[in-house]
Amino acid sequence: MASESKSTTAGTNGKKRKQRYISHNKAPKKKGLYPIHPGLEGFFITCDGGRERQAANESLNLIDSFYEELVHRGDSGAKLGQTPKIPLNKKTKFTYSDSSDEDDKDDDPKDGEDDKDKQGIHADGDANDVSSANTTVDPCEQEGNVDDKEKNSACQKSQAVEGDQLPLKKQCLGTDTLKCEHAIHDKVEKSVDKLIEEELEELGDKSKRRFLNLDSGCNGVVFVQMRKRDGDPSPTEIVQHMMTSVASTRKHMSRFMLRVLPIEVTCYASEDEITRAIKPLIAQHFPVETQTAHKFAVLYDARANTGIDRMKIVNAVAKSVPAPHKVDLNSPDKNIVVQIVKTMCLIGVVEKYKELAKYNLRQLTLAKA
Repeated sequence: MASESKSTTAGTNGKKRKQRYISHNKAPKKKGLYPIHPGLEGFFITCDGGRERQAANESLNLIDSFYEELVHRGDSGAKLGQTPKIPLNKKTKFTYSDSSDEDDKDDDPKDGEDDKDKQGIHADGDANDVSSANTTVDPCEQEGNVDDKEKNSACQKSQAVEGDQLPLKKQCLGTDTLKCEHAIHDKVEKSVDKLIEEELEELGDKSKRRFLNLDSGCNGVVFVQMRKRDGDPSPTEIVQHMMTSVASTRKHMSRFMLRVLPIEVTCYASEDEITRAIKPLIAQHFPVETQTAHKFAVLYDARANTGIDRMKIVNAVAKSVPAPHKVDLNSPDKNIVVQIVKTMCLIGVVEKYKELAKYNLRQLTLAKA
């Protein structure tokens, strides 16, 4: 009997099998992406069913590129690689006119000049040209009032001063430009190194990434979270810039992405939670004290949730907008997007929804008929 029990417990190779059981006192390990939770900002992206992974990778690259373009679009000023403008010493050269022109001027009866004046002009022509080029008079060319010895001493002093000053100016200019170039070059190298280090840290650590893909829990839906920092544009500005640029260029930028909607508020899909969480968003886009009242409409859509009443949510969102603004379903200025995904509600505000093909990248890139 003992031999039979040993044969049943032992395997073919004579080794015992490991006991496999489920531990009910331990929480299961989470695998994959984190789900959507309240208090997020990001982008709601639709795609073809089964292409969520490809669409997520594509959306991260595309959103990051438009974010960088929007951030660096307003930068102005001098470039770092350019050297400062320095005034240079330029020499002016004078060209003498032809003899034919001078003869015509001498023969002109309107001048009313004597022969003496003409001779004085021709004789002193060189001196006048030199004096026009140099504001100071050369002591070597002065006549009278100075003896020969004084003339020689003055000429030597002026030549010595000119010979000493010009090289010094050139040397100073050369050293200044070299110092500026070295300083600018060092700043550029340091800034580039710091930027590369920051990007590597963001790529390595998920907590430091600006854009992160989260699990939506629905087929054909991708959610990209944005960790907004001080001075960063909002998801609404990024999506608006993306759609306007795609509509103007009509260039194919995505293969798997369909519709991109900005999300500024996430909360649980209940009437009380939505009315509480939407207040700061409404105050931002629909202020009470305004000279121009906006017309708005509510765009509602639900996925994997059939137990919620559509009209209750729509009425709760519409009632939260203050009185100067009115509802207009035909031609609204702004649209309030409400997306229900399982037990979560995603809310955002978009402009020119119908004009921009309902924010569908594939429809925007199609050629006009």
